[in-house]
Amino acid sequence: QVQLVESGGGLVQAGGSLRLSCSASGSIISINAWGWYRQAPGKQRDLVAAITSGDRTNYADSVKGRFTISRDNAKNTVYLQMNSLKPEDTAVYYCNADIVYSDYDPAYDYWGQGTQVTVSS
Repeated sequence: QVQLVESGGGLVQAGGSLRLSCSASGSIISINAWGWYRQAPGKQRDLVAAITSGDRTNYADSVKGRFTISRDNAKNTVYLQMNSLKPEDTAVYYCNADIVYSDYDPAYDYWGQGTQVTVSS
C-alpha cells in the first residue's frame, strides 16, 4: 500500500511565500514523476508543476517564475516552493506521483489528500 501525505498549506498574504511538501510511503520501488495540481472552488483540477525522474520540469504559465518544483529521491518527497503568491493561487493543492510498486505490474498513479492554500489580498 502506498500513501502520499502533503503538508505546508495555510493562509498567507499576497506577495508571501509557502512551501508545500508531499512524501510517499509504503511499498515503493521507484517514482517516475511527480506533479502538483490545484483545484479552486467550482473549477477543474489543473496541473501546476511537474518533475520527471530526470529532473525535467514544466510549469503552468500562470506560475512560471514564481513556483519551483523539486524532488528528493532519497526521501521520496516532492516540494513546491511558491513565491510572490497571488489571491488567484488560492486552491486546494494535490500532489500526484507515478509510482512503481511491483516488479510485475505497471506504475500506478497515486494522489495525496490535498492541502488548502489561501492567499489574502
